[in-house]
Amino acid sequence: MTNLAEKFYPALRPLLFRMEAEAAHRLTIRALKVLPRSSETHDDPALRITLWDRNFPNPVGLAAGFDKNAEVIAAMFGFGFGFVEAGTVTPKPQKGNPRPRIFRDLEQEAVINRMGFPNVGLNTFKTNLEKFLGTRPRPNGLVGINIGMNKSQTDALKDYALLVRTLGPFADYMTINISSPNTPGLRNLQDPGAFRDLMSGLLLEREKSCGKTMPPPLLVKLAPDLTEDQQESLAHAALDSKIDGLILTNTTLERPAYLQESFRSQKGGLSGRPLTDKSTAIIRNFYRLTGGKLPIIGAGGISSAEDAYTKIRAGASMVQLYSALVYNGPGLVRQITGGLAALVKADGFSHIGEAIGKDAQ
Repeated sequence: MTNLAEKFYPALRPLLFRMEAEAAHRLTIRALKVLPRSSETHDDPALRITLWDRNFPNPVGLAAGFDKNAEVIAAMFGFGFGFVEAGTVTPKPQKGNPRPRIFRDLEQEAVINRMGFPNVGLNTFKTNLEKFLGTRPRPNGLVGINIGMNKSQTDALKDYALLVRTLGPFADYMTINISSPNTPGLRNLQDPGAFRDLMSGLLLEREKSCGKTMPPPLLVKLAPDLTEDQQESLAHAALDSKIDGLILTNTTLERPAYLQESFRSQKGGLSGRPLTDKSTAIIRNFYRLTGGKLPIIGAGGISSAEDAYTKIRAGASMVQLYSALVYNGPGLVRQITGGLAALVKADGFSHIGEAIGKDAQ
């Protein structure tokens, strides 16, 4: 079933692109809160996937950053997502970096952002999440929570542990964001030693606060700008630490020469089409380095079923998108899920799980 947002997006798109990017996003969030949503899902059984003893109706998810404050989770499930990742949330509310801080390149379907984790903070986020969890009927799909540290925090473990302790019992999985380029020093947590220390502390916190029966899987989101040596070191650290999975990748600091100069010169993380091949290469490399033992959620430049399938064949068990929604609208989700089912069958597979890592072997 097509809902109103899908139906009217093509007509609204020119208006949204005449607006400043962040203003357009806030208008979208406000509209999603009040528009009626579809509760019908028609996922092909070939797309259902089980990870961490959890059943996902399909492998296409919403990446963190769209619904920072857990305001429109139910609405996003209405577009056909198999899972929705809310956040990034930090313990204390923070305004983030000065505006403007989101920039678009329409020709290349690219976005640069330097948001800096603006969000309402843990308490309000939790209230919004609990409101969603009380929704009846509950939308079909799973909820991830993306967590980060406040800019003023000097002890990363303290912030992340608080978030795991408080939000873990409500999450189907949690993502430890240590790869945003817009919080000073955050990417230093990708150093293997710092990585091991942080993950050790968070896994201990999860055991204490969530118990040993179906605790939320802990995933780590990494940057696409890691060297091959860094990738190898982190792959070993990830396996040694016993975390549950990786999200590959966050935005990049790289600036391809073909981007418009006025856009290319903006500081922040680049996402969208220019990230497609770079993120896929990272996925393929980590799949090989970990021997396929660590589930990967692929993100970065997915704007078609073919893009999603390429990442799955490179080693991703599931995929996420965000920037492509800006340019293609919410109808893209069903286009991708429908296209994925066709691609799986065209390759002679009975289930999408059979395609995972086929091009990395």
